[in-house]
Amino acid sequence: MKNIIKISCLLIFLLSVSIPEMATAQKSRESKKVVVINKENRRAPSKKVVYKKPNKKVITVRTLPDRTVIKHKGIHYYYANNKFYTYSGGRYIAIAPKKGFRIKTLPIGYIRVKHPQRNYFWFNGIFYIQIDNAYEVVAPEVGTIIYELPKDHEKVTIDGYTYYEFSNVLYEKIQIDGTRAYEVVGFIDQ
Repeated sequence: MKNIIKISCLLIFLLSVSIPEMATAQKSRESKKVVVINKENRRAPSKKVVYKKPNKKVITVRTLPDRTVIKHKGIHYYYANNKFYTYSGGRYIAIAPKKGFRIKTLPIGYIRVKHPQRNYFWFNGIFYIQIDNAYEVVAPEVGTIIYELPKDHEKVTIDGYTYYEFSNVLYEKIQIDGTRAYEVVGFIDQ
């Protein structure tokens, strides 16, 4: 009988201590900005995305010295100056390579990004994984964290919430140990 009373008292004590902590944790989660991206697939319809600058500035060049030509799914990509380009109308236009695109050597200045599901190689907004002797462009996992946004990122709003977008990947600004970082929170449907 004494053991039952001791166990009951212990359970009551543990519950009284843990319930306020659970309520505090619940409040901190609720106070965080609500992500308005579809929770099931982490995708936002492109119709809901409002870009801060309605027209993106497209930078083109006439020539690419020391370029490398890479063919992927019938499209010629040109690599020079640590960027990928496509050719149109007599000019080279900087673009982000599509998922599945493979290269043999990573761009100079890439960064290793660790994520619980997989490790990435990241360079200027493009995520790569190593497959055999090549590096393939992939979409990052939600929750992947980077510490610098790509150079050509754009600020967007979705239902009044601000995100950063590059190549249809949505990032949210966060703080990690007092350092600014950006977390992948979703993708824009095209």
